[in-house]
Amino acid sequence: MSIINGDSDAGRAVTAAQAGATVVRDLYGSRLERYDKSAGDFATEADLAAERAVLDVLRAARPDDAVTGEESGRSGAADAHRRWLVDPLCGTLNYAVRTTLVGVNVALREGPEVTAAATADPFGGEVFWTDGAAAWVRRDGADEPLTPWAGSCLVDVNLDPPFPNAPAFQAVRLLADPGFAERFRPRVISSTLALAWVAAGRRAAYVTDGDVRDSVHFAAGIALCRAAGCTVTGLDGAPVLSGANGLVAAADAETHAALMALVKNQTAQGS
Repeated sequence: MSIINGDSDAGRAVTAAQAGATVVRDLYGSRLERYDKSAGDFATEADLAAERAVLDVLRAARPDDAVTGEESGRSGAADAHRRWLVDPLCGTLNYAVRTTLVGVNVALREGPEVTAAATADPFGGEVFWTDGAAAWVRRDGADEPLTPWAGSCLVDVNLDPPFPNAPAFQAVRLLADPGFAERFRPRVISSTLALAWVAAGRRAAYVTDGDVRDSVHFAAGIALCRAAGCTVTGLDGAPVLSGANGLVAAADAETHAALMALVKNQTAQGS
């Protein structure tokens, strides 16, 4: 049974993410044109087509809202109170080599807060979503609340650049810390779908360097984790949107504290 109002902002985020996921799924395995963006980074026709599908939904329902798309850039007033943040295919390199670990991220920022968001898994048939107050996963039209759980001890670590906090913090050194291996088991899927998995109890935590402020990649996943009750900060323990201070999102405060101790240990050694 669905508990979402389809015309609400959360409902539109879900519909838009599903529209993008349909395109990603339909184009999977086909020979796709690549468009170079920067060293080691590119988009495919699937990224562009999925973003068009997402934006068609958002612009039809909310024509006055501003949008930032991973591929199309910013539109609308620069200081708009309402701005949609769209990452149409998070995990492009995975997808390009026929690996199905990808997500479609849609988030609405109103002022400083993300008030609605959705991450769709095109191949798992799930949409993780939040109205800013609570978080759910939709399967086969039914919504279930997201429940974080740290029992798996699985921590997803993003190893992709940029690394603004190096050399004080480097994700590869975190994985090499004996203290990490004593408590956790690493996973690297190279998609922010993993953040939705933290909110859903399928990962104990997610760690990344980088600037996640107003990010099309991270906004939806951070909103899901917060609404589900996870502990979310930067690598320095400060609020996650206060600078280029990375992200530690953990299922509970105890797991978060253990990871922060490892981060601080590495920072002390690298300074």
